[in-house]
This record gives sequence, structure tokens and C-alpha cells, in this order.
Amino acid sequence: MSSIKKLAGQTVWYGGSSIAARLLNYLLTPYLTLKLSGTSYGEMSLVYAAIPFLNVVFTYGIETAYFRFSSKPEYKNEIYSTASTSILISTAILTTLLLLSHTFFSHLLRLDAHPEYIIYSAIIIALDTLTTLPFARLRYEGRPKKFAAIRIASILINIFLTYFFISVCPKLALENPAGFVAAFYKDDYAVGYVIIANLIASFVTFLLLSKEFLSFRFKFNQVIWRAMIIYSLPLMVAGFGGMINETFDRIMLGWWAPVQTVNDAKIQVGIYSGCYKLSILITLFIQAFRMGAEPFFFKQSESQSPQRTYARVMKFFVITITVMFLVVALYLDVWKYFLRNEIYWTGLKVVPILLLANMFLGIYYNLSIWYKLTHRTISGAFITLIGAAITLVINFIFIPFFGYMACAWATFFCYGSMMVISYLWGQKAYHIPYAWKKLCAYIVIVVGLFFIHSAIIYFFQGIIVNLTSATLLLLLYLWFIMIIERKELRKIPLLSKFLPLNPVAKGGIEQ
Repeated sequence: MSSIKKLAGQTVWYGGSSIAARLLNYLLTPYLTLKLSGTSYGEMSLVYAAIPFLNVVFTYGIETAYFRFSSKPEYKNEIYSTASTSILISTAILTTLLLLSHTFFSHLLRLDAHPEYIIYSAIIIALDTLTTLPFARLRYEGRPKKFAAIRIASILINIFLTYFFISVCPKLALENPAGFVAAFYKDDYAVGYVIIANLIASFVTFLLLSKEFLSFRFKFNQVIWRAMIIYSLPLMVAGFGGMINETFDRIMLGWWAPVQTVNDAKIQVGIYSGCYKLSILITLFIQAFRMGAEPFFFKQSESQSPQRTYARVMKFFVITITVMFLVVALYLDVWKYFLRNEIYWTGLKVVPILLLANMFLGIYYNLSIWYKLTHRTISGAFITLIGAAITLVINFIFIPFFGYMACAWATFFCYGSMMVISYLWGQKAYHIPYAWKKLCAYIVIVVGLFFIHSAIIYFFQGIIVNLTSATLLLLLYLWFIMIIERKELRKIPLLSKFLPLNPVAKGGIEQ
């Protein structure tokens, strides 16, 4: 249990700061859905759907490779300088190519009227890439306070500038038409200001990490670099496929949505993107977990019986995300007010599907430890490409008929397939004793509770009935988990005094 506590602590510090940062960023969603038109929100969503693809190419799995090889004594002294030199050179080359081809990308995203969005995005991607290794170094060296402070400061700057550009600047320009702000302010340029705010925040982040960034020496060890690239390139392929699974559906929806005009297609993208953000709770937890788990898993691999630890981590992970599924899915009529414009509520039916899809994705991230530890990262790339193929095929066939519903189901089947394939393959290559029957039962139970709730509010409408049903079903599941996992939960000091051992319970140590 001590190893689980250690992971929980790392998740709180590194992942918790990421949750706080992303949560603050998500708080922009109600504001932006109120201030931006459906078309503008769709344009913004298209830009932020494209950026992750290029982030994957720019970073090419170097962060995970850094964690993997930093623990090896023969690489320890030179790995940071070698990795930093590599990423500095590659970022300069890729950024130049992106800037030269910005008109092509603006046309690809149907943003022909604003090719400068791609220029802004290229600079953001470059700055974020250059901070990848400094952030990784802070995590590896156990410096959570600086890591957390910088992440949160960056988001706060982004939020402040977004609000300033969209809400304050118009008032200043109106009050003083001959002033400085009025000279540069543009009407109907909200999306551009959102991206510019992000750019400034990324630059400040880079400045705050300048000490870590400049601490490397231009020292390039070809042997280390070759080992890192062999390890990380399959991760880049997997990451690229992952971005197809995660964000490319917005771009495809913009191309093929069953509507008459380009602006209508952008509105569809905006609705889907807004509703996607209602899976925020699970998404944020998965992000936090990954931040803490990746270095933890690699370090844990050197201990005795790491497989047992991985199995227990998986169980606690699944319990947590099933509870989160219920918190969002059962209270969807409350969460919908997160989207301030009612136009987005037409897409709420995709939320439970996306919640389940993200549950599958989180489980897959847990399972992926087998190919990272066994240096079979090409297997991870292969699994992700299978998922990407499923995403592309389903979206290509069904978006013209079903719009964003096709995107949601494509995400569901993509992540579900990746989860199953990774489990079956991984158990042969690196056996981990997951309590898979129990975990599957937990997932089936929460889905069943959601359908029971849906039936109740269908026959007995009203907010009081809705909230009562949701609360009772959530408490029922929590009670069920506390009974089933009594022995495990007793090991948590905060819960031990509330959960005495059941004298009737029969032995066996749960996984």
C-alpha cells in the first residue's frame, strides 16, 4: 500500500496541479460559449483540434524516453543535454516549415479568412515544445512546487488576457476612440484574441522555465540519442494516432457534417466540442493520473512484484472513474449549465457515450505499461493505429448521415477496441494479475444505474425527481463499493475507522 500512497502523492502534486490548471482553463468554456457565436466557437475548436497533432510531431515522444533512460546510470549525466539539443534543433526546423506552409493549413481547416491563426499556433507549439523537457525534469527530480506554480500561473495569465481582450478592450476602445487600445482593437476577432492570449501565456511559461531550459549544454551523445529515438519514435506514431482518435473527428465533422454551409458545419463542431468538455471530470483525472503514474511506473518496475502494484493501481483507478462517470452522467441536467448558450444543449446526448469512451482510454493508459517496460513501444503504436483506423472509418462513413453522433460512437469503439487489444496482448507479453471480472462488473453496474436513472426521469419528469434519483443511485453505488472493497479501503487511514472488518467476509487477498 505504501507504493499506492506514493503514487497518490505524486498524482496530487503533479497531476493535481495539472487538474487545477486545466480546470481553470475549462472555466473559460462557459465564458467563451456565451461570448462567441456558434461559428466562432467552432473555428476556435478547429484550431485547437489541429494543435495537438503538431505537438506530437514536435515532441516525438522525447518526454517518455527521458523518463525511461534517466534511471540508467550510463545515460544519467548526458541524457538531458542530448535530449534538449535534439529538441531545440528539431523545433527550429519544424517551426520554419510550419510558418512557410501556414496558408495550406488554414485552407485545410477551412480558416482561409484567418491564415494568421496558424502563425500564432506555430509559435505556441514551438514554445510549448521547448518547455516539455524542463517540465519533465522538474517531475523527475521531484520539484512539485515549481512545477505546479508555473502550470497554474500560465493558465491564470491565459484566462486574464482572454477576458481582457474580449470584454475589457471593446469598452476601452469605445470610451476612447483615439486611444492606444482603439488603434489596435479589431471587432469580430474574438478567436484571434483567444489564440493570442494563449501565445502570451506560453511565452511567459517559457520565461519561467528558462533556468531549467538553459541548464543544458550543447552536448550531443549519438549513442544515447539513437537509443532514445528508437524507443520514442513508436510513441510518436502512437501519439499521432492518439490525436486522430482524440481530436481529428472535429476536423472531419467540419468537412462532412450533414449541413448546407461551411458556417453551419462550424456550428456543429462547436456544439460537439462544447459537449465533449462535459466529460471534464474523467478527462482531468486521467490527465492527473498520467502525470503522476508515468515516472512512478518506471521506478516501481525495479521493485519486487511490481505487477501486483500495477493491478492494485488499476483497481483503484477504475473505482474512481466509475464514480466520476456517475457524478457527470446522473447530474447532466446540472452540468449542462456549464455551457451558457442553449444551442449547445442539443448535443448533450453524446456526453454519456464520451464519458464511457474516456473511461476506456484511461484504462488503456494503465494497460500500456506493459509495452513501455518491455521496450515494445512499436506494439503501442500498432494498437493506437488500429484505433485511429476505426475512428477514420466510422467517421468517414457515418458523419454525412449522423453528424456529431457518429463522432461520439467512433470515439467509443476506438478506445474500447484499444483497451481490449492492449489487455489481451499485454497479458501474453507481461502478465499482470488484473481483477478484470470485478472491474468489468463495476463498469456494467454504473452503466446500468445510468439507464435506470434515464428511465426514472423519462416517466417522472421534474428537477426534484431528477436530483433525488441521481443522488440515491450515486450513494447506492458508493455503499456497494465500500462493502465489496472493505478490506482494501481499510488500509486507507482516513477510512479505516469507518470501515471495520466484516467478520463474515472470507479470505483471499484481493488484487
